[in-house]
Amino acid sequence: MSAKKEAEKLVNEVLAGGVSRREFVTRGMALGLSLSTIGMVLASCAKKEGDKTAGADSTTAMADLGPIEKELNIYNWSDYIAEDTVPNFEKEFGVKVTYDTYESNEEMVAKLQAGAAGYDLVVPSGYIIPVLTATDLIQPVNPKYLSNTVNLSPIFRDLPTDPGNRYTVPWQWGTTGIAYRTDKVTPAPDSWGVFQNAKYHKKMTMMDDGREVIGAFLRFKGHSLNSRNPTELQEAKADAIGAKAHLKAYISAPVKDQLIAGDVTIAQLWNGDTSQAKVSQPNLGYVIPKEGCTIWSDSLVIPKSSQHPRAAHEFMNYIMRPDVASAISNFTGYGSPNAKATLTTPVPYPSTEELARLEYQIDLGADTQLWDQIWTEIKS
Repeated sequence: MSAKKEAEKLVNEVLAGGVSRREFVTRGMALGLSLSTIGMVLASCAKKEGDKTAGADSTTAMADLGPIEKELNIYNWSDYIAEDTVPNFEKEFGVKVTYDTYESNEEMVAKLQAGAAGYDLVVPSGYIIPVLTATDLIQPVNPKYLSNTVNLSPIFRDLPTDPGNRYTVPWQWGTTGIAYRTDKVTPAPDSWGVFQNAKYHKKMTMMDDGREVIGAFLRFKGHSLNSRNPTELQEAKADAIGAKAHLKAYISAPVKDQLIAGDVTIAQLWNGDTSQAKVSQPNLGYVIPKEGCTIWSDSLVIPKSSQHPRAAHEFMNYIMRPDVASAISNFTGYGSPNAKATLTTPVPYPSTEELARLEYQIDLGADTQLWDQIWTEIKS
C-alpha cells in the first residue's frame, strides 16, 4: 500500500473511532502527515464526538496550584512580545523569567515531544492545539487563576480547535488582506480583482507566498483558500497569471517601505504589517476583500511537564490586562484578542459579516506538490 493510501486509511480509521487520537498522531507523523493536517483531522473528531472529556479536564483544571513559584520558562516566537512585558512581570511578581524563542510550530512541538521538560508556557498556532492535546503534551488551564479572561473578545472564545477555551489563552491574531494608499487609490479596493486592474499597472504587489497568492484567487472565484480541486486550482493559476502582468513584484513584509514612499499603492499584506507602516504613513488603509481572506491566531498553553504551573497562570492572567495586552500588540503590530486593549494604531476586529468570509489555512498534505508546481508556473 502506498504511503498516501495508508495515510488516507488511517484518517478514516480515526474519524470512525477505530484508532485513538494519540495513536493517530504517532502513526500519522510516521507516515509524513504534517502537524496542520493532523490538527485538522483531530479538530474534526472533536466536533463529531462532542465535548466528552470536559468533566475530567474540569476536575484537573480546578485543582489548587498553591503559591506562585519563583521561576517561569517561556518558549515563544521571535519578535512577538513587547520589550517591557517580561521585566514588568518579574518586578511585580518576584519571578525570574527565562525566555527562549523558536521559528516554527514544528520546531516547538518537536522539542516538547523530545522530552523538553523546562518550559511552562508555549505559544502554538490554533491548528496545533488538537495535536498537543491528543498527545497529552499540554494541560487544561485553571479558570480560578484567570480572572482577566473577562476581557477577551467573543471572537476568540470557544474556537473549534479548543472548545470552551479549556487549554488556551489567546495571544495575537491577524488577517491577510489588501493594504492601499488612501491618497492614491479611489475608490478603495474591495476585491482581489483589483490586482487585475491595469489602472494600477506596476504599482501593485502580492506576497511572495504561494499559499496566500493562490488562496486569494481561489477566494476570488468563491472557492476555499485550501482547495485541492485541480480545476479550481487551474482557474486560480490563470487569474494569478493575469494579475502578474500588472504587479511590480512578489514581496511580503519589505513592501512596507514602498507603501510608505508611494512606489507601491496597493499590496497584499498582513494587517499587522500594514499597521506598522501606518505609523510612518498615515495615508494607509486596509481592507478584508469581499470574497474573504486568511485569518490566523496564536495562544498561550501550558505544557504537561510544566514545573511552575501557578507562575504560568499568573503570566496568562497578566497578559490579559488591558495595558499589558495593549503594549504587546503595539509592539508587534498585530491585533489583540483583548477587547479592552487600546492600540496606538488600531487593528479593528472583523465584523460579523467579515468573519463569515475569513478562513484559516490548513495543511494540504500530498496536494502540496500540486500547489508548489502551480506556484512555480505562476512565477516563471
